[in-house]
Amino acid sequence: MKREKQLFLVVEDFEDSRFMMRRLLEIAGYDVVEASDGQQAVELAVQERPALILMDLSLPKLDGLAATKLIRQHKDVSKIPIIAVSAHDSPESRSDALAAGCDEYVTKPIDFDQLYTLLKRFLPCHPHQED
Repeated sequence: MKREKQLFLVVEDFEDSRFMMRRLLEIAGYDVVEASDGQQAVELAVQERPALILMDLSLPKLDGLAATKLIRQHKDVSKIPIIAVSAHDSPESRSDALAAGCDEYVTKPIDFDQLYTLLKRFLPCHPHQED
């Protein structure tokens, strides 16, 4: 029986980074929708109800921390796992992201082995698991 692909929301303001993340996730067996700013991220999260959100923290219009807080206020999508993605590798950045409601924090450039390990933890069934 073919399993339906899980949908991810990739939130990233740089087109090249969005493209790279989307391609790697699609190759791994996921469907992807993209947002280029925090406001669009909130709208797409509510509209699409993805299985997981990769949230850049430095975004135009609404930063990733504010977008995460707004997503957490919507009861229908408040439990979606959100992984913060940031170029800042400091304890303060990590604690700010977790305090805003992110479930995990990864630094850029993304280590996709680390990301796949996180996916196993947050998603009940993902393409790399056996039926």
